[in-house]
Amino acid sequence: MTNTKTQMTAHFMTEATNALNENEIRELMNLWPPLLHDVINTDYYSDVPDVSKWLVKALQYNVLKGRKRRALTLIRAYQMLIPQEELTNENIRLVRILGWCMELLQGFLLLIDDIQDKSQIRRNQPCWYLLDDIGLAAINDGLMIENTIYQILRFYFREKEYYIDLVELFHEYILRTTIGQCLDLLSTNFGKTANLDLFTMDRYNSIIKHKTAYYAFVLPVKIAMYIVNMKDPELHKQVEALLVEMGHFYQIQDDYLDCYGDTKVIGKNSTDIQEGKCTWLIVSALQRVTPEQRKILEECYGSQDLEKIRRVKNLYNDLDLPNAYSIFEKETYNLLMAHIQRLSSSLPQNVFFDLLEKIYHRKS
Repeated sequence: MTNTKTQMTAHFMTEATNALNENEIRELMNLWPPLLHDVINTDYYSDVPDVSKWLVKALQYNVLKGRKRRALTLIRAYQMLIPQEELTNENIRLVRILGWCMELLQGFLLLIDDIQDKSQIRRNQPCWYLLDDIGLAAINDGLMIENTIYQILRFYFREKEYYIDLVELFHEYILRTTIGQCLDLLSTNFGKTANLDLFTMDRYNSIIKHKTAYYAFVLPVKIAMYIVNMKDPELHKQVEALLVEMGHFYQIQDDYLDCYGDTKVIGKNSTDIQEGKCTWLIVSALQRVTPEQRKILEECYGSQDLEKIRRVKNLYNDLDLPNAYSIFEKETYNLLMAHIQRLSSSLPQNVFFDLLEKIYHRKS
């Protein structure tokens, strides 16, 4: 199949999938109230009604308003992997519950990340820790949301043969994510003056592999593979290699949008420059700067001063980074399309075509 035909096929499949996703989001939302009821109505909260009410508030605020991208990836992968005769109403209900586990994971990671990055806006609303002066008490809320995942797994899946696989997958990829977060924080020197010598492409790639690619891309597909009993190590190796690349692509888009995106569209405020983050833009800039331009970055990068932030952005433009990004985006898309076509025939390529089309040229 030629590259053009492959792209056209992927486009038309994605159009159809978008309609399916809208329906699937409705199904997920319909499942949320009974799921929340089961979470709250347990012995854990029976004698602490104040805590249960607070947890409901935290869950509604931090979990519901996402785009459900990770849940939809898991559900779509499952539907493509499972034999049609096993695609029962009960099985798809359980997979949707796992989709909500992915959204709980996303919610708690973002809650903690916002505190560490001193972010102001998330999903077009104030970050949870800023709401009603919650402050650092929000850390405990994040921990409660995380543990809700394991509560749900135990309640719905402990009799399933893949229960231990699910628990281990969540533990493994949460650990990987915290490793990435730690590397990210070390790279920013914990909010002190950034050491630009640390900002290499190798270090950047390691950060985003651990912090983004593993949990956001690899985990939902691996969950689907385990619950359909697809445990061939070679297939898992192929899937992980592809999805790490896709997660890498996604994070570079995030870095670009943080600087050049519309805050109202992306749903959060720009913080990477003032927080001194190791991003694709700063690493790419350091690869291109003259000694005089590097002095500007050393003086201005990681500062809260609006004029210094403006000077960094102007330097990015002088270095033609928006054009470099545009070239990168197109080339990476083509490489990922080719990678998908090389996957084993045992793996449903449509799942990965759909996922790639959803993130290509994204604005949020």
